[in-house]
Amino acid sequence: MGRLQDRVAVITGAGDGIGRGIARAFAREGARVLVAELHPETGAAVADELTAEFGAEAHAVTTDVADEAAVRAMVAAAVDRWGTVDILVNNAWGGGSLGRLEYKTNEQMAHGLQVGFYGPFWAMQAVLPAMRAQSRGNIINLCSLNGVNAHIGTAEYNCAKEALRALTRTAAREWAPYGIVANAICPGAKTAASRAVFAANPELELMADAANPMGRLGDPEADIAPVAVFLAGDDARYLTGNTLFVDGGSHINGAPWAPELPDHP
Repeated sequence: MGRLQDRVAVITGAGDGIGRGIARAFAREGARVLVAELHPETGAAVADELTAEFGAEAHAVTTDVADEAAVRAMVAAAVDRWGTVDILVNNAWGGGSLGRLEYKTNEQMAHGLQVGFYGPFWAMQAVLPAMRAQSRGNIINLCSLNGVNAHIGTAEYNCAKEALRALTRTAAREWAPYGIVANAICPGAKTAASRAVFAANPELELMADAANPMGRLGDPEADIAPVAVFLAGDDARYLTGNTLFVDGGSHINGAPWAPELPDHP
């Protein structure tokens, strides 16, 4: 029996990067996994992978977390299929680009908040009835050192992730009487989003690795996902409202992040 045997987990952005790593770790521990992913082919491939490799019950749902109706339908799909939701992992992120604060547009900022804050907010509201009914639930929100350390060039991402950390703590306080715990992970890992940035700015990957006390950014499945497994299970039932920095020590003194930004939009 795995540590998450028969628990129902909804994971957004599970088609790649940290989301996929967590989905694989949860499936390995016996969870039933709803792979919520913007790109249908990618989501379906991950769901098939979980079933083939781990014998897990897995199902993919195409989900745009910037769309409230899609987020609520995602949770409804899990409840319709398995009767409840035990674990919610808000991981999805999309869009954003490096640029100076003074040139960020209203559209960029709004999109960042829509994906990084409102999507998780809607998902948390949607899972509450099922979690409250069973007096148990584990919410894990993926936040970021970018916000904590105020990294330059990513204002929309920083703001969304810090707002999500505040939401996590508020949910932890308000929903503790229902047996629901809510925690945030600030990871230091090579993800789909970071790979896109590094592809366009190769020098930043070397900078990021060199700045990490352990000399490397983490692996989504080997380094980040095991902490999510802990937060999703009974061993974390008395741990709530916390931020876990799973980053190789980058948060200790603040890893420098200072790319050269052009002085134009």
